[in-house]
Amino acid sequence: MAGPSALPDHRLRTICDPAAFAFDTTDQLTGLPDATVSLGQGRAEEALRFALAMQQPGYHVFVLGAHGSGRHAIVNRLLKEHAATRAVPPDLCYLHNFDDPQRPRLLTVPAGRGSALRSDMQTLIRELGPAIDDALDSETHSSRVTALQEAHKAREEGALRELGEQCHADGLAFLRTAEGFVFAPTVDGEPMTPELFEAQPKDAQAAVEKKVGDWSDRLADLLDEFPSWRQELRDAIDRAEREVLGPAVALLLRPLREKYADLPQVLEFFDAIRKDLLDSGANWISPGEEEEDTPAEDGSRFHRYQIKLLVDHAATEGAPVVHETNAGFGNLIGRIEHVTQMGNVVTHYNLIRAGALHRASGGYLILDADRMFAQPYAWEGLKRALRSGEIRIEPPAEAQSWSGTLSLEPEPAPCALKVVMIGDRETFYLLTDHDPEFAELFKVAADFDDDLPRTPDNEQRYARLLTTLARNAQLLPLDRGAMARLVEEGARLAEAADRLTLHTRLLSDIMREADHFARGEAAPAIGRAHIDTALAASARRMARYPEQVRQSILEGTTLISTTGERAGQVNGLVVVSLAGQHFGHPVRITATARVGEGDVVDIERETDLGGAIHSKGVLILTAFLAARYARHQPLSLTASLVFEQSYAPVEGDSASLGELCALLSSLAQMPIRQNLAVTGSVNQFGEVQAIGGVNEKIEGYFDLCLAQGLTGTQGVVIPTPNVRHLMLRDDVVAAAREGRFHVYAVSTVDQAMEILTGLAAGAPDAKGAMPHNSINYKVAAALADMAARRHASPDENSRISRNRGRGVARQRDSE
Repeated sequence: MAGPSALPDHRLRTICDPAAFAFDTTDQLTGLPDATVSLGQGRAEEALRFALAMQQPGYHVFVLGAHGSGRHAIVNRLLKEHAATRAVPPDLCYLHNFDDPQRPRLLTVPAGRGSALRSDMQTLIRELGPAIDDALDSETHSSRVTALQEAHKAREEGALRELGEQCHADGLAFLRTAEGFVFAPTVDGEPMTPELFEAQPKDAQAAVEKKVGDWSDRLADLLDEFPSWRQELRDAIDRAEREVLGPAVALLLRPLREKYADLPQVLEFFDAIRKDLLDSGANWISPGEEEEDTPAEDGSRFHRYQIKLLVDHAATEGAPVVHETNAGFGNLIGRIEHVTQMGNVVTHYNLIRAGALHRASGGYLILDADRMFAQPYAWEGLKRALRSGEIRIEPPAEAQSWSGTLSLEPEPAPCALKVVMIGDRETFYLLTDHDPEFAELFKVAADFDDDLPRTPDNEQRYARLLTTLARNAQLLPLDRGAMARLVEEGARLAEAADRLTLHTRLLSDIMREADHFARGEAAPAIGRAHIDTALAASARRMARYPEQVRQSILEGTTLISTTGERAGQVNGLVVVSLAGQHFGHPVRITATARVGEGDVVDIERETDLGGAIHSKGVLILTAFLAARYARHQPLSLTASLVFEQSYAPVEGDSASLGELCALLSSLAQMPIRQNLAVTGSVNQFGEVQAIGGVNEKIEGYFDLCLAQGLTGTQGVVIPTPNVRHLMLRDDVVAAAREGRFHVYAVSTVDQAMEILTGLAAGAPDAKGAMPHNSINYKVAAALADMAARRHASPDENSRISRNRGRGVARQRDSE
């Protein structure tokens, strides 16, 4: 057969020799908990360490990489290492603002002292009530207040009595009635009756009324002085209360003032409490209506003396490391809760709740980008805090007018922390391109690699890493066969025989499932067979779709031929990705060609089923045709390419090699072997380029051939650059070893056509002529014939047809 020979079986899978490991089970192997640098993440660790050491503003970190690559574990380890060398940040508290209750004051105290201060204030509050009650109920104070009240009463009574004596001398009586004070004329020292008064002459009546009016004015002047006398009484009682409460309050506050003498802010708060207590005086005996309507967590009348401990670092060692998994706006910035009392929505500084920024202040905050961007306003709130350097607890600016509920305006807390955001590469690039503030705030990118080179040393380190993962999950030890199998699976997951995946989550899942099967057999260790069982079970769980596709082909519903030959038809290979699993299966690609104006119609694109990359591949093969076969004549064909029985979008250029082979076969009417499948992309020079999913594509076609019965002639054609990616299943490798299945690697479309047709491709001689009966000669002749037909008259077309027919007959005779 013309063309390259099939690849030997040892090139289809790069095995890992169990003898390379110097242990029987991983119980004898030292784990590698800090293996990330040696396992290919040195660049990412270097970026993280630089950002953590950088104290300038804006040097926050965005960790980019694929899910399951161990990003979170590495970030947590590095942050904890760095945090252990840092000082513990202060506790954050909120206090009642006696000058403006709507604006609670922020209090920062050394770590651990916030909880002590809160406890001391709770003790003070418990002691205040009895102490105030005792002081105000003391006999001395009660006697003093009684004396002040009696003196005030005597003063008022004396003034009224003196007024009565003076008006009596003027012939009037000063009477106190239910309606108030009145003046009445007298006769012989007794009040005159109304009848007697009416009997008096008019002049006498007028004189009496004038005197009553004068004395009423003097009474009014006297009564106007009474409020000031009562205020003097209240002031005197207040002074008495201050004098009796002062020593009691001072006695209670003295030990606290001594304990917190080094904290000026706390001493100022004590002074404000003392002033408030003395100013309130007897109001503390029982809570008034206003007190009862004010929310307090313990219902105390002294609730405003409580300490709201927002962040407590009493148990913190080093700087805090906070991983916020639900990064909503309120969870990041903090929030102010409200309660309903008497039908009113009210709040209080004790209802302030800390956000992740508060808890991480002075340390490090880890955020998951995809979760944070799913929350409204969270990103804007985070940027606002990082830009301003302060954490202001308030509704987002976009929502501040949504509710008329009265809220608080707490004093902002400092935002002194390092943010580490973990996300994928697409998110990082989108933010960099579309949000100018992102680059100002997140100046450091820690890019995690997806795999590492597969060298003997790295295989040993890989084994130690897998050992650590197994021990962390409390799995059975692995024997050397199981470890070798996991190394091979690591290469397969990396889609390269010379690389090892760093997506440790996938390998951890495999080990957990293998541990399940090993324990079911009461095995002392996980063996290679348990790994194989776990992989097979996982594949079976997701096998519904590939089995349906294969069954459709076997039943003849989907037309795929694995025997015979046919011109213009080739078996292409595609990969379908579902729920993280990848499945390969064949698809029929057909091509037709006729005289035209140089157009190659991509039916997938015309029906909006072809993606941009697929359309690009078709345009490239069109350019190849023109460059190779129509340099001195117009490309005079109209061709059509289509994926038969394909009803879903097609993307990628991995079918362009198959499409080109089908088109060349259609042009020259050269039959193509249907027992072979083709995958690969081509460039304008006919060179075959690498594609993705090569292992799944080969295995998908193998499974179909196996179901139909292997004949020893079936196989696949893949790009030579993909040979380094081959990590095929053991059954595929075994079939190739036994000659029942073949894998061919090609570098050019000529090599592919030689394998598919059995004919030589043909190279031009010194004069540029192609050998007769070669592939390129037949294609060039067909295109020349089309060009001649396109520009010929009807008579000339008839002559060309007759000559072409005689030429075909002579060719058949010679064959």
